[in-house]
Amino acid sequence: MRRLHRIIGMIMIIPFLGWALTGLVFFTKPGYTEAFESLSIKTYGNRDQVSFPVNGEWLEIRMLKSILGSHLLVKTINGWEQLNPTTLLALALPPKQDIRRLVEDAISVNPKRYGNIVTVIGNQIETDKNVTIQLDWSQMLLSQKGRDTALINTMYKIHYLQWTGIKIVDQVLGLLGLGLICTLAILGVLLLRTISHEQRLR
Repeated sequence: MRRLHRIIGMIMIIPFLGWALTGLVFFTKPGYTEAFESLSIKTYGNRDQVSFPVNGEWLEIRMLKSILGSHLLVKTINGWEQLNPTTLLALALPPKQDIRRLVEDAISVNPKRYGNIVTVIGNQIETDKNVTIQLDWSQMLLSQKGRDTALINTMYKIHYLQWTGIKIVDQVLGLLGLGLICTLAILGVLLLRTISHEQRLR
């Protein structure tokens, strides 16, 4: 029994250390504010008088004005899309220079984190601070992640035994870990009772 308890204890050293260290990070949350900062497109007072016929298939309508001008966002059963406010035709992703202007306007609120834009490929923008920004053109939303974001996400996976990235394998590892913890606790109680009994016999 003692040998089995020792073997399980040795097996569980690495997961225990991982849980303890990552748990400390989750408790103190160092760097969380910037790593998961909400990045928004700057909007301006929409003084343009835009009128258009409302389509019965539209479930929701949003109008906003950015540095690029007015934007008409509509939601249908197929999701969100951006339309030209004048022609009501679907509006494709704008040229690189417009995306750059839009994102530069947004990241100007925190130049220390975002720095300057280096590349624009499609709707993905990279900065010289190693921050990747994604533009959701259909909803005019931005998301950002840096090395700190990736590090915290990795620690989250370590904490919850998501080591392989394969859901079924990680679930088995999680159940195995819980089973070993329970076994370790039960063996500990049994060993404690055995030691107490031996001491009484002496």
